[in-house]
Amino acid sequence: MKVVILAGGLGTRISEESHLKPKPMIEVGGKPILWHIMKIYSAYGFNEFIICAGYRQDVIKEYFSNYYTYNSDVTFDLSNNTAVYHTSHVDPWKVTVVDTGYDTMTGGRISRIRRFVGDEPFLLTYGDAVADIDLNALLAFHRAHGKTATITTVNLAQMKGVLNVAEDGTVSSFREKEDRDATPINGGFMVMNPGIFRYLGGDECVFEQEPMQALVADGELAAYAHTGFWQCMDTQREKKKLEELWERGDAPWKLW
Repeated sequence: MKVVILAGGLGTRISEESHLKPKPMIEVGGKPILWHIMKIYSAYGFNEFIICAGYRQDVIKEYFSNYYTYNSDVTFDLSNNTAVYHTSHVDPWKVTVVDTGYDTMTGGRISRIRRFVGDEPFLLTYGDAVADIDLNALLAFHRAHGKTATITTVNLAQMKGVLNVAEDGTVSSFREKEDRDATPINGGFMVMNPGIFRYLGGDECVFEQEPMQALVADGELAAYAHTGFWQCMDTQREKKKLEELWERGDAPWKLW
C-alpha cells in the first residue's frame, strides 16, 4: 500500500526556517521531520511513498536524489572522477516526488497524484506530525468499517485554565486544565479508498472542508482514536519539544 504525504505548504507559522525550505524538511535530530514520518511507516513495512510537493519542492527532490550518498561511506577519486560506495545505511524506499503546485490546496494536491496511486486504497498523512501510532490497528479498523475514509483523531489538550462563566459575566468557577478538556482533532495518519477522488475538486479544493463535510453527510468517514503520543511541528516551540525528546533518547515515535 502506498503512502501519500502532503508536503507542499508554506509553513508560515514556523517561518524562521521555512523561508529556506519546506516545513517537512525542517530537521529534528539532524533529519527532516519528513524522514521521521517515513520511518514510522517503514517500521510497519510501508516503503513506497508519494510526496505531494509544492513550495521549495527542489529541496525535497535534491534530498532524495542524494540520499544514497548521504547515507553511505564513499571514496571519491577526483583524479578520474569516480566514486566507490562502501557500507551504506539506506532505507528500502521507493519515493515519488510530485510537484503538485505552489498554491494548490490539500484536496487539489491529493487529486494531482491520483495516477500514481491508481485504483487502490492508500495511506495519507501530513508532513509535519509524528506519532507512536499502531498502523496495523488503524488499517484493521478501516477495513472493518468499509467506509471511504478513515482519519486518526488525537486529543489536543487545553493550554490554559478553564472558566465557567454565567450569562451576566460572573465567573462561577475556575480550575486548571484536565485531560477531559481535550478536544479531538484530525491528526493525519489517514486511510483512503479510491472512492475518495469523487469527493475532490481542483486546485482550490481544501480537503478538510467540503470533501470532509460531504463524507460526513454520506456516512463515509470514520475516526480511529489514537490515545498515545502525537505531536505536530507548527512552531519553533513544538520543534524544540521534539528536539528535546529526540536528544534524550525518549522519542515515542521512534518505532524503528
